[in-house]
Amino acid sequence: MSDLLAQMTGDPDGPTGDLMSDAERVLATTFGFQAFRSHQRDIVDTVVNGGDALVLMPTGGGKSLCYQVPSIVRPGVGVVVSPLIALMQDQVDALAAAGVSAAFLNSSQHFKERSATEDKLRAGEIDLLYVAPERLVQERTLTLLANIDVALFAIDEAHCVSQWGHDFRPEYRQLRLLQDVFPGVPRIALTATADEKTRAEIVSELGLANARQFVASFDRPNIRYTIAETGKVGARDQLWQFISSEHPNDAGIVYCLSRKATEETAAWLTRKGRKALAYHAGLPAEVRAQTQAKFLAEDGLIVVATIAFGMGIDKPDVRFVAHLSLPKSVEAYYQETGRAGRDGGAANAWMIYGFQDLIQQRQWIAQSDGSEAHQRVQRQKLDALIGLCEAASCRREILLSYFNEQHDGACGNCDNCIAPPETIDGTVLAQKALSAIFRTEERFGVTYLLNVLLGKADARITQNRHDQLSVFGVGADTDVQDWRGVFRQLLSRGYIEQDDDGHQTLQLTSSARKLLRGEEGFTIRRGRHQRSSRAARAQRRNKSSADAVAADHRPLFDALRALRTDLAREAGVPPYVICHDRTLAELAEAQPRSLDALSGITGLGKTKIQRYGEALVATIKGFAGKDDGTSASSTDADAPAPQDAPASGSSTRDATCALLRAGKDVAQIAETRGLTEGTIYGHCASLIEQGEVTLDEIADIDLADLDAIHGAFERCGTLESGEVGPAFAALDKRFPHGLLKCVLAEIA
Repeated sequence: MSDLLAQMTGDPDGPTGDLMSDAERVLATTFGFQAFRSHQRDIVDTVVNGGDALVLMPTGGGKSLCYQVPSIVRPGVGVVVSPLIALMQDQVDALAAAGVSAAFLNSSQHFKERSATEDKLRAGEIDLLYVAPERLVQERTLTLLANIDVALFAIDEAHCVSQWGHDFRPEYRQLRLLQDVFPGVPRIALTATADEKTRAEIVSELGLANARQFVASFDRPNIRYTIAETGKVGARDQLWQFISSEHPNDAGIVYCLSRKATEETAAWLTRKGRKALAYHAGLPAEVRAQTQAKFLAEDGLIVVATIAFGMGIDKPDVRFVAHLSLPKSVEAYYQETGRAGRDGGAANAWMIYGFQDLIQQRQWIAQSDGSEAHQRVQRQKLDALIGLCEAASCRREILLSYFNEQHDGACGNCDNCIAPPETIDGTVLAQKALSAIFRTEERFGVTYLLNVLLGKADARITQNRHDQLSVFGVGADTDVQDWRGVFRQLLSRGYIEQDDDGHQTLQLTSSARKLLRGEEGFTIRRGRHQRSSRAARAQRRNKSSADAVAADHRPLFDALRALRTDLAREAGVPPYVICHDRTLAELAEAQPRSLDALSGITGLGKTKIQRYGEALVATIKGFAGKDDGTSASSTDADAPAPQDAPASGSSTRDATCALLRAGKDVAQIAETRGLTEGTIYGHCASLIEQGEVTLDEIADIDLADLDAIHGAFERCGTLESGEVGPAFAALDKRFPHGLLKCVLAEIA
């Protein structure tokens, strides 16, 4: 909208007439970026000039700007079609923080709220409107939009239109009507993942035959890919080894196949000392909303989820995504892992799988209601994913080749590049496995066959007289985990298959004949359980943007992070809406001392500088004053007194920790930081639980008082319930509620 453009750029004449010049001004002044990247400029140029576009760009690549900027530059409202009703509020809040007028229409609103939004639309007061596809195609909505200026239609998550895709949503196919009802309005379809078949379906179903297609690189070089096999160490234990060594305090997502597994894994991680919450479609809507809100707002939270979680989550500092079971396809794997490292900082994609995962996924395809053609496509997609898992070469090369993109040599940032797997001639082992299947008449599953090969005569084997077979015990000299790897690789390469009746018995395919006869060889990739120590020595920690901050800038970076947390709490938005870690790192390095100097910092537009600039500059000046022996007030008389810098960490608790170690008590810290004593006590309890501080550092409690508190805890069952309220009342409120929490944390 031209009037908004004038307001944001400070130019009373509004648009210049050169749409791309206007777009570049909006990019800098509103969103705080000095230049478009990758294909963004060509995409924006196409759309602002009225053309249609199909955009394939990886998560974190800047897709949103490709329709947000044109929506502001072009006359009218940009209509964003999104399936993510639960996230629309967050998307609107993020735009509002940048000074953009945005709104949504969905089923979560009351009638009065929807009516108020519609009135603003008619008055031309909204720049971007988010709407679900099923609401957009309703006659009421189409009539509303037909009577106002529409700048463009942005169809986000466009892969949902494909019946072959992993997120098929039938209502997306109705969006084809937009080209007939709004023939002069440009449409831009966007997705982070689509193979050639899915792209063709998007074009066909949405009527985008004349649209320009932009395919950015699918490479996410900041993500390290690691795929492990189940072995002697259980899947969850391997997950814990990964999290505790690589991401002890980071936010992440763990994907599980079933709802039960999400709840059990979240509880297990919590018992291990990490805050983890379950998320799946079976939970009440309010619980899902609370979990999502906590994940966006809090540092270091892990969400354990089914695939119902994650699409559209714009949390930039997710440092890892882990899979405890196989996704359904390479597309699903790519999209889910792409939720890590959206800020461009280093991140990890970790997955573990086993023979049972292969069996289960194939069985589900065979038992699905889809046509034979649909099942065939799903099998092909699963086979491609299994090929990625079983590969001994660079994971990134294989992943990118699936999307018809070539990578120039090994990436150096996947498990196979860092610690190349050992491959051996496994022809004889494969022949023994195939022979065991054949001689037991193709009627048994892998566990039974393993016992036959290892020479373990249980009751069933004896009853079936399979202990008399020539293959009985023929594999006793080989580890059971190696045998599981042999069967898994035989299955993945099509030499064996399971029955279609769900009994999980293994059968030979026609391909097995040549291998049994020795007419072809069989190379085996040895399992990682045999080279874990070597891999561990070779493994280097993937550093994020925060990790990369120079040591001498780290105290300022941590102080800015603590400030961001407080600003976000005051604004009622997630911290990343204020700014990303990348912005904080740039601030810590550049140390701008004025509001004008902030305009060159990535991610700080005009509105954010107006809202948060003074606080940022005051914090930076405070640290500068410490360096040169001057105070913050001598540098800027209007700047508030600086806070002591936190020693380390990623949240406001670290600022409290630093002040504790500087000798300040709870009351002094609360006054210094402008927070309540209850909040500071909450920080202290968490710090005690993490082993950062002790109770003695927080309060000097008389031994008699401490005995009284312990006695009240015993009488009130505090240790079992974890609730200090009853003990607080039993002690006649003599001690602060927060102090009791600290005592409980010390005991725990």
